Amino acid sequence: MVSEILNSIFRWLHVVAGIVWIGHLYFFNWVNGPFQTTIDGETKKKVNPELLPRALFWFRWGAAFTWVTGVLLLLLVFYHGGITLEPGASWGALSITMVVLVFVAPFIYDPLCGSVFKDIKIAFWGGWALATVFACAMAWVASFSYRGYTIHLGTTLGTIMAFNVWFRIWPAQQKIITAVKNGEAPDAALVALAGTRSRHNTYMSVPLVYFMLNQHNVWDTNPIHLSIAILVGWALVYHLYDRAAQVKGF
Repeated sequence: MVSEILNSIFRWLHVVAGIVWIGHLYFFNWVNGPFQTTIDGETKKKVNPELLPRALFWFRWGAAFTWVTGVLLLLLVFYHGGITLEPGASWGALSITMVVLVFVAPFIYDPLCGSVFKDIKIAFWGGWALATVFACAMAWVASFSYRGYTIHLGTTLGTIMAFNVWFRIWPAQQKIITAVKNGEAPDAALVALAGTRSRHNTYMSVPLVYFMLNQHNVWDTNPIHLSIAILVGWALVYHLYDRAAQVKGF
């Protein structure tokens, strides 16, 4: 009874916080980004120090609550509920390693972005390949159940995204907004960092939503279909970026 109540509360808070977080992510990328190209420096000096800190407040705390409630659901539903692994499988070094990789993923992703994945095409295909290998390893090597490897792949993306928000986008934006407010040119490297990580989060968010919603639907237990879902999701995001640039004000 207690587990069911907690499940309902955590799930409710997780979805509400996720709406706040991802809604602001899409606002920044598909509304604010194109809008910023239409205003001059003086207007930015007046508008951005008032608008962006407010939006970034809900953005970063939405990310925090989404991640925390997601981990609580993972602990309650999957670990306490015993559905992470295939029936009859037991925890061992391989399965534990997979779980550890979920939560250390940002510390693998971050240096890769500063070295091997600097080129956007390499980042695209490299990220897709790593996600595919990870899903297959969980399913075929570590005996994760369909629900188990689907939600853990989603948690990996969500953990990287939350890391980006708190340790890359928010610190960079604090300095960028302060510079704009003071009438100074913001550091180009910080602008590039915040923009790149925000775009990465946007691309990761669409497959993440698929994994969250479809980990219940066991219509195909082959992890390759998750790999296909990532490509389809990224193609959709690419199209929406193109569409966002074409939307104009009155």
